[in-house]
Amino acid sequence: MSKIITVFGATGNQGGSVIKAILADPHLSKEFKIRGITRDTSKPSSQELAKQGVEMMSADMSSTTSVAQAVAKSHAVFLVTNFWESTSKEVEYAQGKNIADAAKAAGVSHFIFSSLINVTEASKGRLPHVSHFDGKADIEKYVRAIGLPATFVLPGYFMSNFETSLRKGEDGVYALALPVSDQAQFPLFDVSADTGKYVTAVIKQYPHVLGKDIYEAADYYTASRIVTEFTQVTGLPAKVVQITPEQYKGFMPAAVADELLENHQLLEDPGYYAGASLGESIGILEQKPTSWKEYLEKAKGRAWKD
Repeated sequence: MSKIITVFGATGNQGGSVIKAILADPHLSKEFKIRGITRDTSKPSSQELAKQGVEMMSADMSSTTSVAQAVAKSHAVFLVTNFWESTSKEVEYAQGKNIADAAKAAGVSHFIFSSLINVTEASKGRLPHVSHFDGKADIEKYVRAIGLPATFVLPGYFMSNFETSLRKGEDGVYALALPVSDQAQFPLFDVSADTGKYVTAVIKQYPHVLGKDIYEAADYYTASRIVTEFTQVTGLPAKVVQITPEQYKGFMPAAVADELLENHQLLEDPGYYAGASLGESIGILEQKPTSWKEYLEKAKGRAWKD
């Protein structure tokens, strides 16, 4: 009988990538029956997964009863939480705790959580507002504390962010406006294409990866490298424009301005992953991660046009 792997966020970027990768893998697709968790099982993306044999189930992550049903009889669980849905670190933490507790009670053998570093701690209090990182770090800390057998995958800086942040100016040049210098290191990650590559590798490496943090990124890129490769692939002129923190915050909604500013300042010091190397994490992969140039080849006709 196939073991159950429960995937939260089944129709989102991360969960959807995990499901696609498991279905495409000749071994894992036989080993596991996939249970996909989403809020609305009637929407087209949910129905499409159901046609592919995924057991689709709706769940309220704030309800202990609901999440207990979602993880029942699961061998493995992939969890991604969504800070931006509530913009509350407390709500996100409570949801993560609910699911961790349910997984522990259900006897889950492998809990895979999409985590991030604690920026407040890593920056020694200098960057205290990056709640969408700190909340996930707090969930990871809780998962470790309760002894749930787990691996933590930490997604890098989404390449897709540049589809909106690389903007064409009146002079015809695409500008990347950033509140940091070229010392900032962006660990670029194609979330839709590559989350599944990392998670399937983690599943296959069980139990050797228990307790480990796996960093999901192709490489560290400077802003100048990002725009140089952008021009090389698309043929479109581009430049980096360094702006002040005050200018950057002026472009952002007030409620998240500090959060997003400090998120970028993190890239300069102490670093998105606080200086961690990517080598060991890339080393577990069976398929290499998508490079920025490869992403640009796929996206250039869609996102950027002359």
